[in-house]
Amino acid sequence: MNKSLHHLTILVLLIFTSCSTEKLTSIPDKTSEQIAATYEVLKDVSYDSDPGQKLDIYLSKDANSYEDKNYTIVFLHGGAYYLSDKSKEERYIAPYLKKGLNVVNMNYRLKRGIPVATSDLTNALNFLKANNPDYNLNLTQIIVTGFSAGAQIAINVALAQNNPKFPDTLRNGIEIIGAINISEPVDDLDVIEKIFVNHEYELFSEAGKSLFPSDGYASKEVLSVYEPVSYFDTNDPPVFLWHGGQDAQIPPATFEEFTSLMKKNKDFIMFIPEGKHSPTEEELVDAYVEIFKFLDAL
Repeated sequence: MNKSLHHLTILVLLIFTSCSTEKLTSIPDKTSEQIAATYEVLKDVSYDSDPGQKLDIYLSKDANSYEDKNYTIVFLHGGAYYLSDKSKEERYIAPYLKKGLNVVNMNYRLKRGIPVATSDLTNALNFLKANNPDYNLNLTQIIVTGFSAGAQIAINVALAQNNPKFPDTLRNGIEIIGAINISEPVDDLDVIEKIFVNHEYELFSEAGKSLFPSDGYASKEVLSVYEPVSYFDTNDPPVFLWHGGQDAQIPPATFEEFTSLMKKNKDFIMFIPEGKHSPTEEELVDAYVEIFKFLDAL
């Protein structure tokens, strides 16, 4: 082989190798011992002054080596904007920790309505940006995710981040590039509000009354601000959507317009006909197989 051609071949191979990143699906899951050795965990970091505004930050020693797969996962728990806590749904962040990704597991203010809870995701992200010299997170590759109410907050902020009509504003240098959502309300909040307000269980009914604290039901004008379906455009980040066909809290009918608008190239819908509101362990394992494929395709 010609010497100059040989050198050129080596250069091309080096460039290709340096630009390629191992897929998350090919990274073996870490054991509990390996997770403990990989992470520095900062618990109950206050991102604002309210006692409910705290987050846990899992800083990985491996994440920077993942190059374009160095995502920052931000997870929000469920609980109808009324109850629960970041410590209650750690099964949803465990798969990300097994892969060695940086993870933020956050609380938000409860019992004060959807608008207040939703603003806390923006508050938390802006806090992380302002204090990132302490954390070294990749805030231009944020994946927001959650279960139920937390997932609704996540996808609403993800789709609205480029819309000036949305009331909350992210700092420059923050970019949400994907949303992973499990059993979240995405449309027809009026239907969901009535399901909860009129629920036979008092706890659910009280939660429903607190979604939009006011006399009577919230107006469509107010509701639309917090319906992710309101913000679809061609520049939105890809969305992964998991939903059960037997979900009594968030009926599948409330997803119809939303799913019809989802882009077919990178968006992913995982509909489980017999699934309920909360995935079983088996359903969750299957979901994360597809979630990591989704992340690899971003």
